[in-house]
Amino acid sequence: MEKIGIVTVTYNSTAVLSPFLECIWKQSHQNFVLYIIDNASTDSTLQILEKKQDSRLKIIKNKSNFGVAKANNQGIKKAIEDGCNQVLIINNDVEFETTLIEKLIKVQIQKNCSLVTPKMMFYDNKNLIWYAGSWFIKSKGFLPLHRGMGEIDKGQYDKIKKIEYAPTCCLLAKKEIFEDIGFMDENYFVYFDDTDFSYRVLKNGKHKMYYVPNIKFYHKVGSLTKSFTTEETKIYRGDFFLKQTTKNHIYFLKKIGGLYAYLFIFWLLFKNNISFVINPKIRKNFSTFWLINKAYFQGLFL
Repeated sequence: MEKIGIVTVTYNSTAVLSPFLECIWKQSHQNFVLYIIDNASTDSTLQILEKKQDSRLKIIKNKSNFGVAKANNQGIKKAIEDGCNQVLIINNDVEFETTLIEKLIKVQIQKNCSLVTPKMMFYDNKNLIWYAGSWFIKSKGFLPLHRGMGEIDKGQYDKIKKIEYAPTCCLLAKKEIFEDIGFMDENYFVYFDDTDFSYRVLKNGKHKMYYVPNIKFYHKVGSLTKSFTTEETKIYRGDFFLKQTTKNHIYFLKKIGGLYAYLFIFWLLFKNNISFVINPKIRKNFSTFWLINKAYFQGLFL
């Protein structure tokens, strides 16, 4: 039976942690080790974890917030070191059925592939799709937009399908992948780390990735990263989200390289400022304008 290293990163995760752990311990596939990498939580995250007496739980406590990519790498490397055949990288702001791992492995065997990921639904509206497979779109600056996002699930994406991108919200990967293409790029504090990883898998060409639809999986979108902020009755993109996504998209395109990628980087300087003016979800003040443009050049010089 496959030994799975389940890797999740916590940072002030008290609000979501207990239901996540319950889903983990109830898995039908029980040959796993759960690696929780805590990025210096200041709430009761660690107290919740330390109450659990289970030899399969391993906690790595960071003294500061290392970000998602670096923390995931800590867990992945420890899982491989401990003899895990596969690594399940997963968020803890999710809830899912008891046969998640079992079904992912089944499709992995059936399709003779290295990576598998499930259909993901919005937790707050379980009929709405968050992710149903994804492919890189060159005309969007190689962004892998989620198929079906915001659509009511009527079974329109219920076929197992070869894909190019999967969010590390939930991704099962054979250990050989990390040997072939390396680990997460730690220059990404959060966001785009999975985009970069999936793109490297695609370009390597040795490993196939598949989307698995028949799994109940629900994501509490934005609950931990605070990607939105509310002011009075209006909802805006948070400063942290704007900074990270702006900077990381530029850095990602730099890594892809080539004339098209660099032309797109140039175009983004204008596009980002146009979005600042016309996008109702971006606050219209100088500090936001400065944050977006500063983040652009930070990405350029990473």
